[in-house]
Amino acid sequence: MKLSTNLVVDDLRDVADPARRIEEMGFESLYISERKHNPFLQLAVAATATSRIKLGPEVALAFPRNPMVLAYTAWDLQRASQGRFVLGLGTQVKAHNERRFGLEWNRPGPKLREYILAIRAIWDCFQNRSKLEFEGEFFRFDLMTPMFDPGPLDVPPPPIFVGAVNAWNCRMAGEVADGFHCHGFHTAPTLKENVIDNIEQGLANAGRQRSDFTITAPVMAVMGGNQREIDAMRERVRGMIAFYGATSHYKKMFQAHNWDDTFERLLEKSRTNQWDKMPAEISDEMVAEFAVEGLYEDIPRLLHEKYGDMLDEVLIYFGEPEKGDPATWRRLIRAFNEYT
Repeated sequence: MKLSTNLVVDDLRDVADPARRIEEMGFESLYISERKHNPFLQLAVAATATSRIKLGPEVALAFPRNPMVLAYTAWDLQRASQGRFVLGLGTQVKAHNERRFGLEWNRPGPKLREYILAIRAIWDCFQNRSKLEFEGEFFRFDLMTPMFDPGPLDVPPPPIFVGAVNAWNCRMAGEVADGFHCHGFHTAPTLKENVIDNIEQGLANAGRQRSDFTITAPVMAVMGGNQREIDAMRERVRGMIAFYGATSHYKKMFQAHNWDDTFERLLEKSRTNQWDKMPAEISDEMVAEFAVEGLYEDIPRLLHEKYGDMLDEVLIYFGEPEKGDPATWRRLIRAFNEYT
């Protein structure tokens, strides 16, 4: 299990220095999520500022971008990073596709599957000079002339990860993708039942091995260098669980642990603007289900005990290593390296 992190900045001029610091600390990967800004621009800066760390969008929105356009973007980033780029893709939800991007919402799971296969066909044309002949239900690509062919890379094409929550997309990822970005709000049992088991079914359907696939997830850790720091972090984690728990989407997760009444109280408090009272609804038992707790040196072992072999990479909530004490993060990374 390797330790990765993410970076959230609002200005391209603020990418290079923190990316270098994150790499120097020893993180496995640096992911940039698509929120207010285009992650590929920030990743281009990070690619030229670093030399070892893996880089990618945690989940970039597929459908607002044509597969050919994204194939070019990923190809350039793989070349610039000398083989360190990871293309993470997701569908987003219907409302954002239709109302924020003005797109038609049509069978998103099958469309994302075809999207991945189309990009692979385009990359095969670039890398192996094969004839471009892709025709599916949603996309058709059959024209590539020398003027528009960027040519082969000196490294393999990028791996493609999928970020999703529903069972169909999890199975699809196991069948056609190289890895998976899990949603961060989960307990180990619900993650296994809703995500991991479906990914493994997809791998089995395609005759693939679990070792061929990378699963990464944000995780909650109540950690610190002493008991005072641990106690403070526990309250931050308690507040985050309460915040997520007030969302109807996560009702089933609370039901899976027989916390139906807690969910209803959180929902009611959120609707009546009692946000400051919501963390008190989260018991220590609940915190223990959502998070691990211990000194920095304990965290890798505790995560392995909780998740077993489900995860290959983890990102820790509340982690902003580019802003914090580097010695603290090096201490945690050293613990991961020594444990694995």
